[in-house]
Amino acid sequence: MGASVGKDFIQADSDTMAFTLIVMEGAFATGVTATLDMLRAARALGAESLRFEVCSVDGGQVRLSAGLGLETSRLRARAHDDRTTWVIPGLGTTHAAAVRARLARPDALKLSKAIARHVSRGGRVAASCTAVFLLQQAGVLAHRRATTTWWLAGLLAEMERQCAVDADVMVCADGPVVTAGAAFAQTDLMLHLLREHCGARLVDLLARTLLLDGRQAQAKFVAPELLANGDALIARITSELEARFPNPPSVSELASKLGMTERTLSRHVQRATGRSTLALVHSVKVRRAQALLQATHLSVDDVAAEVGYQDAGTLRRLLKKLGGGSPRALRSAR
Repeated sequence: MGASVGKDFIQADSDTMAFTLIVMEGAFATGVTATLDMLRAARALGAESLRFEVCSVDGGQVRLSAGLGLETSRLRARAHDDRTTWVIPGLGTTHAAAVRARLARPDALKLSKAIARHVSRGGRVAASCTAVFLLQQAGVLAHRRATTTWWLAGLLAEMERQCAVDADVMVCADGPVVTAGAAFAQTDLMLHLLREHCGARLVDLLARTLLLDGRQAQAKFVAPELLANGDALIARITSELEARFPNPPSVSELASKLGMTERTLSRHVQRATGRSTLALVHSVKVRRAQALLQATHLSVDDVAAEVGYQDAGTLRRLLKKLGGGSPRALRSAR
């Protein structure tokens, strides 16, 4: 089994329990352990009444990623008045085929049904990364806004067409459903939940103590080459753009090159990436601009010209929106 992080849960009556941490076989160990550390730290910093329980579908020791194991309590069929927030860290899968295969396993099917019951009875659920797909399988994302790991946003939009998938935000709350981005967004998810439960003052202290920085967007972390996620057309678009710098093709030129209308191209890009064609183009340009700013001494005006922008102001705005900082900040970090 490998190393074990022990049986670490605090049992309490359902009316005083705040969170039920649900751990799946193979889950990202970082997401699970970070959640436990944040809950423990919140108690130590003053939230003495905070109660939580660590569960799995069948109970016992659950194997996590990286060879770690965690002792858990069995997730019980709870009463109708269960008001705990169920928290589910990422599933430990990174690509579309693996997500679909993981959802088809018996424990995932069983948990999806339990999630549907919990929400129908007034309970709340929170998931990050690929665990968001469990919520989709449970049917609780329809007619809601949600996020997930950015390179699988297109898959989520395809699987749940009635869900407004926003791949740019880090945490998204819609009614009883809270979702977060890629695996390490589990910390952002917990900051959001703990701020609601414990108050902003304590959580700000928690963030400073653990050196956590609550982030609002995933956009600055997007790597265009990963948006393809196995999609040949998206990979070709990315390659076509990169090969044509400093004069990358426009959206209309891309569509013509690929032998389709702009509308057809837009439909495919949206389905595959959860983004518009223009957003994909900007991502590729900004990624190249970041690399040039960090690796060369070109002026911002010259970098803008190298990636196909007519003025540096446009590049600065997009760097702030998609890259998470200014040209000066990028250069100071190199």
